Amino acid sequence: MTTTNRSKGEMLTAVERERAAWEALLAEVGERRMTEPGAWGDWTFKDLVAHLNGWNAQTLARLEAAAGGRPEPADPWPADLGDDDDAINAWIYEQNRDRLLGDVIEASRERFARLAEIVQMLPDEALADPNRFAWMEGQAVGTAIVDGELFGHWHDEHESDIRRWLAAGK
Repeated sequence: MTTTNRSKGEMLTAVERERAAWEALLAEVGERRMTEPGAWGDWTFKDLVAHLNGWNAQTLARLEAAAGGRPEPADPWPADLGDDDDAINAWIYEQNRDRLLGDVIEASRERFARLAEIVQMLPDEALADPNRFAWMEGQAVGTAIVDGELFGHWHDEHESDIRRWLAAGK
């Protein structure tokens, strides 16, 4: 894979772009609709946000550990779930279904600030090295941030469904 070194400024601009788009989406959904079933299957928009928060927690914890010179942490879900995405998603749902909407939304907002802090803390070589983080599968973190791939799960797996749900509810 070809890599291009990305500046921290480019990375922070990309994080800010994603944050602004997320805030615009939150405003478009509106608090009233965030707890309506059907945003993604039977899930509410709040449930989907909690799902994204759960997976983002893993990524951010890995990056924060690297920035602090610590070993990669264990996943935030029970080890016996292994790599079973459906089981992990069910666990994340159960952990969050009774959380207050405001808490779930605030956690989604905090991820952008945390990511910006991590970008500042990680050395340039860690951000540019495509082999630095095995879980990035040969992509440099800096490139993944600037190109939007670090946010790919949201964009690739869920955004179009939410856009359809929003359009149907207007």
